Amino acid sequence: MQDLSPDFFFDLSRFKHKNLFEGCKFPWEAFDKMQKFLSKIKGNAEELNLPLGVILVHPESIFIEEDCVIEPGAYIQGPCYLGKGTVVRHAAYIRGQVMTGERCVIGHTTEVKNALFLNTAHAAHFAYIGDSILGNNTNLGAGTKLANLKLDGSEVFIRCNGEKISTGRRKLGAILGDGTQIGCNAVSNPGTLTGRNTKWYPCINRGGFIPPNSIIK
Repeated sequence: MQDLSPDFFFDLSRFKHKNLFEGCKFPWEAFDKMQKFLSKIKGNAEELNLPLGVILVHPESIFIEEDCVIEPGAYIQGPCYLGKGTVVRHAAYIRGQVMTGERCVIGHTTEVKNALFLNTAHAAHFAYIGDSILGNNTNLGAGTKLANLKLDGSEVFIRCNGEKISTGRRKLGAILGDGTQIGCNAVSNPGTLTGRNTKWYPCINRGGFIPPNSIIK
């Protein structure tokens, strides 16, 4: 069987919350641990001097580390944990169950729900990120959509090297390995896994398992 463990996709040595992946056979198993972590955090958002126009929903469960930039017009619903130096731009829409590492970007009109960003993961413009994990130093071009729900609403399976792997999840977007770069207006199908350092040309639609160092065009 192809190695689909978290270590295959991510270098976790500098990720503050690497314990989310401990004991996980597959990276999407970290979502359950992330939700447990978020359910216990004590928010600090109301104590910060955020700009006028920032919308906070359930601020008691929103924690924002130092040096973050939250621009006017951003919508943040808890539970949410924003790591040091993260930027949330005007009109970003964070719907809850979201964690970021350090120096991440959630950009203008980017919608994020049930998602985990590792360090320096960027989704800067017009993106949709649902039930997905973005590895270190990943970047989504403008208009990228990480689809998370099949048209018939059935369980998402991973197809890899002729095998069909059950995820046990009705919603699962993309697992993007470290260094993945996705071109503008690309769409990944539910249950897309990319190895490290893959590159997508713009306007591509792909799914399934994509090996490391691939160029998709």
